[in-house]
Amino acid sequence: MQTVDFVATLFDGTSNPNKITVAFTMALNALKKGHSAMVLLMVEAVELGKPAMLDPIDIGKPFSPAAELLEQFLAAGGRIGICGSCMIHNGFTAEEMVPGYEIITAPDVIDLLMAAKGSLQIT
Repeated sequence: MQTVDFVATLFDGTSNPNKITVAFTMALNALKKGHSAMVLLMVEAVELGKPAMLDPIDIGKPFSPAAELLEQFLAAGGRIGICGSCMIHNGFTAEEMVPGYEIITAPDVIDLLMAAKGSLQIT
């Protein structure tokens, strides 16, 4: 598991667009400041690993729509991690997730958080 400087961990899915938007805003800003970054999807947030799930999320100004944040985040080298156990627990399969998103284990999560220079846990 390649570690990163900044990890933003999301626990809520589409039911909480504010938390999604803040997580991606902060992770994108970490990249803009020259840090490597991952948004880690856990618990209900694993649903965000499916294609187009961020498309309808827009909480309004001053924030950008979530799909735009995601596009910028990925284009700048950001990574998306999906908790494999949470994914299975919520009834999803790896085949349903966006190709390129990383399905990770509990030990991977610990490695990411312990190696990060900073993290944001959005619960």
